[in-house]
Amino acid sequence: MPTASTTSATSALAPIPSLPSPEWSTVSRIAIQECHERLLPMSLAPSPIMVFPAYQRLGIPGAIPECFVREGVYLALLAAARSLPEGINLLVLDGWRPWRVQQYLFDTLHEAIKHRHPNATEDELLNRTREFVSLPSRDPCAPSPHLTGGAVDVTLCNADGIPLDMGTLFDEAIPASHTDHFEQLIELTPVQQHARDNRRLLYHAMHQQGFTNLPSEWWHFDFGDQLWAHYGEHSTACYGPAELDTIENRWRRQIG
Repeated sequence: MPTASTTSATSALAPIPSLPSPEWSTVSRIAIQECHERLLPMSLAPSPIMVFPAYQRLGIPGAIPECFVREGVYLALLAAARSLPEGINLLVLDGWRPWRVQQYLFDTLHEAIKHRHPNATEDELLNRTREFVSLPSRDPCAPSPHLTGGAVDVTLCNADGIPLDMGTLFDEAIPASHTDHFEQLIELTPVQQHARDNRRLLYHAMHQQGFTNLPSEWWHFDFGDQLWAHYGEHSTACYGPAELDTIENRWRRQIG
């Protein structure tokens, strides 16, 4: 897996590059060579990582009270967190996501957009929904990123756990949530400039450890999955669909 050195103060404030939205048909054709890394709970991680399982706290049906990620993602997140300036922590909001949660998020956003734009075609609704929530898929050749344990949603917080201002809230489905939004503005207020700098710090800390970013979501980063292969220009992905190592799953494997 790719690694990199600690983020320098200069590169941490460099502009965030503008990237196109993914062509999902292209992403889904990227081959997966599963490496069989286990899922680890981020609550095991020491400071400067904090964990807040946002969907479980919001009462989303099927959401779990933990943020699981693949072992390679776990180590890369630790490295990214340790590269941050003193007093700033990495706050993990979501990682591996049960399919039921992915379906709920997709359906909920789709219906909200349809309610706001009743004359939109189904293709238009699908495209606008996929801007912020990927299509629910357990297909071993084209899984939803969060179902692999390679996608993670993160933000920055201070030493007391208070999230820093990133310009929008986590999961706000609006244009301002696009990672490069503040890079496109000619004039910024002091508040916008502060949010832009926070986004830059997060983006570069993650990028230096091998993560790629989904351009429409400043909080979403990928490592090892098909989106990571797409934006990182890797020939293959190494994470396919993953399941938690529950007692039930263990028994199913063990009993002949």
